[in-house]
Amino acid sequence: MSISLKQIRYFVAAAESGRISRAAVELNVSQSAVTTAIQQLEGLLGALLLERTPQGVRVTIEGGRFLPQAKQILSSVAEAIRSPHMTGDQIAGRVRVGVTYTVAGYFLPPHLIRFYASFPGVTLELFEAPRTVLEQAIVDGALDVAVMLVSNLDNRKDIASEILKRSPRRLWLAPGHPLTRTERVALADIEPHPYLMLTVDEAKVTSMRYWTVAGLEPKVTFRTASVEAVRSMVAAGIGVTILSEMVYRPWSLDGQRIETRVIDEGVPSMDVGLAWKRETAFDAPCNAFCNFMRYATASSGNSEQ
Repeated sequence: MSISLKQIRYFVAAAESGRISRAAVELNVSQSAVTTAIQQLEGLLGALLLERTPQGVRVTIEGGRFLPQAKQILSSVAEAIRSPHMTGDQIAGRVRVGVTYTVAGYFLPPHLIRFYASFPGVTLELFEAPRTVLEQAIVDGALDVAVMLVSNLDNRKDIASEILKRSPRRLWLAPGHPLTRTERVALADIEPHPYLMLTVDEAKVTSMRYWTVAGLEPKVTFRTASVEAVRSMVAAGIGVTILSEMVYRPWSLDGQRIETRVIDEGVPSMDVGLAWKRETAFDAPCNAFCNFMRYATASSGNSEQ
């Protein structure tokens, strides 16, 4: 038996959602179909990809290594299906693209490489700025489109958006931390522990929003705009944090291990997507870029009009 795209797609869905039941709903199949496909994939790879618990599933070390490759496979297939219909050599021009810090560092680079290869005649003029600046530039017509955290979008009256990727937020912590004893935690369980607050890309604002809704307040011991600083401090056991899976890596820069735990309730995903001025008619280069991003991320569209 060879590995199938269905097995890979079901594994990615379960890994990203943290629950077989949730993955089954998203895929519109039965839970048993998801479970069987993942078990077949594990058998073919000879490795346990997901640890099963009564509360859900957690990606193993082997699963964590395979997950980025699995996502790349799905993206490549989606792009290959689209590519016969995309006459990249015949499209020329420029696209003014706004990006936020997190998107520029952790999401966009691999897609840019493939876009440039597919559309050699299109020049992307990239402009990195905070969300508020990008929103104003979109409204003013200074940008054609932005790739940003659309979950934070403020001006939905003048700006349309489309989600490309939903990245669940998880608790990051060091091995041996008391909260590693359970597979799932609640915000109330996290509250008493020293907390490291990331501030870049409005991370603090977003974080405090769900803490406040829960009627809780994290015990913040350090605030920083550096993801790598948070990563190293978490690995060293200085504190814990809640960040998205998109920026997660299982190791710090100095090689120390970082673990994650699923948070039971009240913490929204970090949604990356496209944003543009309403009623805008894209020209060919901009349309090519937007369509490429949709297919490269294997997005189903999730339009927010």
